[in-house]
Amino acid sequence: LGSRPVSLQKIGLQLKATLENVTNVRPVGEDFRWYLKMKCGNCGEISEKWQYIRVMDSVALKGGRGSASMVQKCKLCARENSIEILSSAIKSYNAEDSEKFKTIVEFECRGLEPVDFQPQAGFAAEGVESGTVFMDINLQEKDWTDYDEKAQESVGIYEVTHQFVKC
Repeated sequence: LGSRPVSLQKIGLQLKATLENVTNVRPVGEDFRWYLKMKCGNCGEISEKWQYIRVMDSVALKGGRGSASMVQKCKLCARENSIEILSSAIKSYNAEDSEKFKTIVEFECRGLEPVDFQPQAGFAAEGVESGTVFMDINLQEKDWTDYDEKAQESVGIYEVTHQFVKC
């Protein structure tokens, strides 16, 4: 049988949402949790549970090949796989991106491929006119609304959806 060498691939997570009077929607901090479901590139097994990875987590790879945000042994085929968040590729989603897909983060994947994403708490945004900062936005319900006192207008992030693309 022999196991194939695990090839490296970059996968981008694209977000799409309708923004109302807000811009600069972004994940905050190195402890921001990217909730993903992963697929083993070797046997195709998909994790049942949501798993999160964070920029601040770093696990050494076997044989001194650097580190990754998560290293995991597949339950089915026992292949050791890893995924790394490319923190330099984390981008904000802005007013001009509204209703379009935009890559907000890239992952360097060795044998693990993200197949689903669940946005949760930890996002921030700013009022387009006022610059009012809204912290700890939770996008788990795919919609978020608030009121911008300074601009005296409602603000919101609606119809949050995502897709993965190979970079």
